[in-house]
Amino acid sequence: MSIKNITCIGAGYVGGPTMAVIALKCPKIKITVVDSNSSKIDKWNGPIDNIPVYEPGLSDIIKKTRNKNLFFSPNIKSGIESAEMIFMAVNTPTKQIGEGAGMAADLKYVEACAKDIAKFSKNNKIVIEKSTLPVRTAEKIKDILKKNSKVEFEVLSNPEFLAEGTAINDLFKSDRVLIGGDNTKSGKKAIKSLVEIYEKWIPKEKILTTNVWSSELSKLASNAFLAQRISSINSLSAICEKSGADIDELSKAIGMDHRIGPHFLKASVGFGGSCFKKDILNLVYISRSYGLDEVADYWESVIKINDFQKNRFVKKISSVFNNNLKNKKILILGWAFKANTNDSRESASIYVTEKLHNLGAIIDIYDPMVSSSKVFSDIELFWKFNFDKSRINFVRTLPKSTYQYDIAAILTEWEDFKEIDYGNTEVFDGRNILKNKKITNYYEI
Repeated sequence: MSIKNITCIGAGYVGGPTMAVIALKCPKIKITVVDSNSSKIDKWNGPIDNIPVYEPGLSDIIKKTRNKNLFFSPNIKSGIESAEMIFMAVNTPTKQIGEGAGMAADLKYVEACAKDIAKFSKNNKIVIEKSTLPVRTAEKIKDILKKNSKVEFEVLSNPEFLAEGTAINDLFKSDRVLIGGDNTKSGKKAIKSLVEIYEKWIPKEKILTTNVWSSELSKLASNAFLAQRISSINSLSAICEKSGADIDELSKAIGMDHRIGPHFLKASVGFGGSCFKKDILNLVYISRSYGLDEVADYWESVIKINDFQKNRFVKKISSVFNNNLKNKKILILGWAFKANTNDSRESASIYVTEKLHNLGAIIDIYDPMVSSSKVFSDIELFWKFNFDKSRINFVRTLPKSTYQYDIAAILTEWEDFKEIDYGNTEVFDGRNILKNKKITNYYEI
């Protein structure tokens, strides 16, 4: 089956970039990205420098494809009706209430999406899980589709393995594309249709086909392994600080072992982003539901080390000032959870800044890609206690120097931060980006 029309439900960090690249590589396929958030759709259709997702290279692709074979629309009904293949790229946050609260994935958006597909579909379709989902979610999607429609559906799992900040390059040169489907005649046909799309630019040997359950679990497992490496090196950074060893030298020595490799071995304030913590918690919940408490405890410890590292960073800042930060002026450099993205979900900055504020500090925040409204939205949403607005300020331009601050805390590895004159300010480099700078009052993680 040669696909001519694709619809993606969800215009966020996964749906937007993924569909843009498919549109670029498959110019004969019409691709429509739909979302119930009309203001987000307006941004995708608006000025190129204000699209809702910042990724290096993405705006150039949008310029080449938008309103040619790539379209953004708030009309979900029309998008579903016209599509032969539908990608589900909706949010899957951690449940806040009910069974599994605090750990299990909340599938309310996935379920609502499946109900819309069943309601508006008038002919057979291929439905693809693109969001990160718990194992056996495809089964739930199939049940919803079957109960609410007489149309035939094939449900595939095609998890994304994008790293924000390098998402476009990851899409162009994927380590692997994973497609899970049923081992039936119609299932194999659906898999083949998706394989043919990716084959336009991905070498065939990098396209792996599995059953649905293996595909779903592979995404959770991959993120868990990456997060575990970060927590492992961060736990060793604490030992280095006590023993006099150098964490960068240690990372290099470990990474040169070909069995381990150098990736995700850079000490930091801790991992962030939309997936790592959420997926590990999901893995913990799945493990406990199967009675695998030892497995659950193991993965839960990865999150505990991540929290420990953020707390350790705050304690280091406080200890330099004899545990008295009242009215100390602090510049927070970076709000995004990593460089080259405007995504601040689960960013270490949110939690570190909250603790510094609660210790009485006066705080200025700067990030080149995260807006002031997003910063204060994060604060209102995630800080546990009321905050003093008079002690929190957003800085709109990159400071040339930090002479007016007692403390500068680098929490995102933006290259521009290397150009600041830090003078006599106490600099706490949570990302080790100033390693070779000659700064008098300099503290690594």
